[in-house]
Amino acid sequence: MEYRQNDLAFDPQRLEKVRELQAGGVPLYPPEFKGREPIASIRRRYADIGHEKSGEQVCTAGRLYTVRNHGKTIFADLKDESGRIQLYIRKNDLGAEKFDFFQRTTERGDIVGVRGHVFRTKVGEISLWVDEIIILTKSLCPLPEKFHGLKDIEKRYRQRYVDLIVNDDVRETFMTRSRIISLIRNYLTERGFLEFETPILQPIYGGANARPFTTFHHYLQQTLFMRIAPELYLKRLVVGGFEKVFEVARNFRNEDIDTLHNPEFSMVEIYEAYRDYHDMMGLAEEMISSIVREIHRTYEIPYGDVILDFSPPWKKMSMDEAVKELAGIDIWSYSLDDLRRIAVGKRIEGSENAENHRELLVLLFEALVEDQLVQPTFIYDFPIENSPLAKKHRSREGFTERFELFVCGMEVANGFSELNDPLDQLARFERQDEKRRAGDLEAQMLDYDFINALGYGMPPTGGVGFGIDRLVMLLTNKNSIKEVILFPQMKPEAGSEKKDISEP
Repeated sequence: MEYRQNDLAFDPQRLEKVRELQAGGVPLYPPEFKGREPIASIRRRYADIGHEKSGEQVCTAGRLYTVRNHGKTIFADLKDESGRIQLYIRKNDLGAEKFDFFQRTTERGDIVGVRGHVFRTKVGEISLWVDEIIILTKSLCPLPEKFHGLKDIEKRYRQRYVDLIVNDDVRETFMTRSRIISLIRNYLTERGFLEFETPILQPIYGGANARPFTTFHHYLQQTLFMRIAPELYLKRLVVGGFEKVFEVARNFRNEDIDTLHNPEFSMVEIYEAYRDYHDMMGLAEEMISSIVREIHRTYEIPYGDVILDFSPPWKKMSMDEAVKELAGIDIWSYSLDDLRRIAVGKRIEGSENAENHRELLVLLFEALVEDQLVQPTFIYDFPIENSPLAKKHRSREGFTERFELFVCGMEVANGFSELNDPLDQLARFERQDEKRRAGDLEAQMLDYDFINALGYGMPPTGGVGFGIDRLVMLLTNKNSIKEVILFPQMKPEAGSEKKDISEP
């Protein structure tokens, strides 16, 4: 059978070799390999080994990365998740039949099991003198060329499994990601927070201003949406009496794809009763700085061409202070018409339709200030127009008790004193629903059940959400979200056929 390149990457010679071996009864894919010890463990146990072979036989397994044939002797590099060790394979030890079989059938990329004795070569490398070697998995697809690795960015994202096999730094990035998520969970659970799971398929989407993915449940005959945020369900739990809750959530937003956005992404949302947005700023600062310190053993880490300093306390500025200080515009010193002319003159999209100073404030901030926020900075006191879930400010008319954390121009966290007045929330939802019906694809729906939940009474509550992907970007010095998501969404490959998979 002939395979198209876009379908399968099987190497014809390897495929033929597999068929020959299977026809000869050779088991190429055995179900287990007992007694295996991780390579790193072997290296630790024999860190002081000399040139003589160890008395004890060891057993390990992994993938062959290089195979160097020297006639009656073969050197090979074996790697597993924990590390690498050199194999020393001699014809005199295996016997002619097994040695010739290895030479003929085994190659780079295969997964093998080995038994042998540890020793140190003359050049000082800890190695394994092989007594026995068996094929555990025959690789049909050849790995990228040894010295150049996998450099094609598109292929790295589409075939992340190959990327992980050949690029150690990529594996390190995702090990760090896993550790960051564990540290988030540990930080919160140690402080009495409970982790919950809320619905991904929702009859009404909410919790953020974003365009949802839409699907249809055939049994219920109901349109459902993939969640854009877990917020409204987590706050239902606070109404129900859980005072400290969080969720590490996968969210889905039908939006553009760029270096900071992927349609499927991870975040953690946290809610604590009897707290406000000042408390949530403190929680964000303490948690993130502690994670930075745990990962890097310092608060100062490189990101691109700058050194980020996560040492607490972080800078805090109200949104209008930030526009005044960093853009040189004191919005309150201008009439609405003059401020609108300034924004239009700076070619800020949407400014000609802004209805008040606060709407222009948001536009000016996003266009002129965000990129300047390099070091960790809290921006607080957001206009009510773009904060439909935040409590009205206790002293500033037209503003809410909301903050966002920015690092290197990226929004990393977003938090509120949560709105718990059901009548106020209903009025804001109604305004959002009007925008949605008028064509705003990111406006929120009117969620009557959530309003009913607030009607039973939600205590004063502080909430904050963190973008896990962007946090991982910062802590691993990556400039694209695709570098920290294992399987990012990609455009169809050029020349690939578009198939209708709507029907089975």
